[in-house]
Amino acid sequence: MAAPAPGEPMHPQRRRFLHATGASAALGVLLAAGVLRPAHALAAGSERIAFQARTLAAALQALGNPQPPTSADIVIDVPDVAENGAAVPLAITSRLPGTRRISVLVDDNPQPLALQFEFAAEVQPRFQARIKMGQSSQVRVLAEADGGAWIAARPVQVTIGGCGA
Repeated sequence: MAAPAPGEPMHPQRRRFLHATGASAALGVLLAAGVLRPAHALAAGSERIAFQARTLAAALQALGNPQPPTSADIVIDVPDVAENGAAVPLAITSRLPGTRRISVLVDDNPQPLALQFEFAAEVQPRFQARIKMGQSSQVRVLAEADGGAWIAARPVQVTIGGCGA
């Protein structure tokens, strides 16, 4: 799109584009200079304790589910062998009715609780993510639904570790 002739008004789409580009450039400069820093996503309350837990048992206890039963209605799609533990892809689906929260735990990580998602009642509980794994381990998924909590697990062999102690 050519620049408007002198005295001719600027096209609204061009104006929005220029404003967005200028704002993005300014934000990038402030981030690079260290003036602005991205905030960390912090869990609150018992979830914070669960994320800080050093063992699987402590994480499950902090989540309020120390010994959940297993369920075939939790589908874990993760590779059997991960070439790089720094980014292990996984896809999770819960077929449990009323699933409101899904937590992913890695048994042998320094902090087993890797991630957690909460779902509204209208949302189908499934997602894709990448997690870090320091070594070969079980990947467990805890699904909290109406009436309780259930767990499923899959072993993953890691050839190059992704997180340290």
